[in-house]
Order: sequence, then C-alpha cells, then structure tokens
Amino acid sequence: MTVITRCDWCEGSEAYRRYHDQEWGVPLHDDQRLFEFLILEGAQAGLSWSTILNKRDGYRQLYHDFDPETVARFDEVTVERLLTNPAIVRNRLKVESSVRNAQAFLEIQQKYGSFDRYIWDFVDGQSIQNHWHSLDQVPASTAISEQMSKALKKVGFRFVGPTICYAFMQATGMVNDHLTGCFRHSELLEQG
Repeated sequence: MTVITRCDWCEGSEAYRRYHDQEWGVPLHDDQRLFEFLILEGAQAGLSWSTILNKRDGYRQLYHDFDPETVARFDEVTVERLLTNPAIVRNRLKVESSVRNAQAFLEIQQKYGSFDRYIWDFVDGQSIQNHWHSLDQVPASTAISEQMSKALKKVGFRFVGPTICYAFMQATGMVNDHLTGCFRHSELLEQG
C-alpha cells in the first residue's frame, strides 16, 4: 500500500483532501473561476476554509456559478434575499462587497482583455515555486500580495487585504506553497 504524504492542513476531511489534491495550487487561468476564488477568499475572512468549502455549492447556486456579469447586477432586494440564505456566509459587508467586486472585475476585464492577464502580471505570468518544509515557514502575506491588495483596492475591490490576496494566490496557483514533502509539490513544480 502506497502512503501519500500531503500538506498537514488538508487532513481534516475528505472535502479538504479533495480540494488540496485537485485544486489548491494548480495554475488557474479561467476568468470565471478566478472570480469565484476572489469571492470565496473574501468570504473566508475570519472563518475557516472548511466553512467556505461546505458553502461552496450554495455560493455556486446563488451566485449563478460565479458569473461576474450577473453578480454585478445584484440589487438591494437580491442582497437582502442572500442575507437570509444559510447556504452562504450571511455577512452584509461580504455580500455587498461581492457585488462591488464583480463590478470592478468587469472593469478590469474590459481594460485588460481578461482578469487573468491582469492578475497574473503580478507574478510575471508564472507560478512562484516555493520550497517550504513546514507550515510555519509559509507566510501569511508577501510583498507581491501587498502590491496586489493595493492595486485591487485602488480600482474598487473590497475584502482584498494582503492576507486574502496571498490566500488567493495560493489557491489559484500563482504560488506553489505545497510543502516539499507533499506529493503535489513536485507535480506542480513540473507544471510550473
């Protein structure tokens, strides 16, 4: 029997392991999926990622599979309805920010041709390959995530502080923060 070594943080549940094994750290270039992670990482602020994973399907349903054009048109009535639905995080500031973030997202798409082109420019279009041996070496934010945070806030995004931006970078493969002992580190190193 082969033993698979993973990053310690993902061993809490099967959903966590699946997310770790299949998504986390994989370079992502699809605008709609990038928008999804922006919304989910912002929703996570102050909560555990397992809470967000458990609500992800609810978000996908209520946010029309994270279609930024639809979310950008959410009005006050829609926001009030969302705030009564336990399928998502019912925090007014987070829900209202998702609408504003969708609008800013569309503005970036229009200006740069795609959000992917804009956001990946922060890492010169290539994944940063880190070589951490333990979780305590992994930073909560970096100079790049601080730069990204400032740039996103400048164009109107909310819930995009440096720590949230770094979590977004990790999730979307802009950085490979799998620990060196994790089977995914070398796999993603080859892809990067």
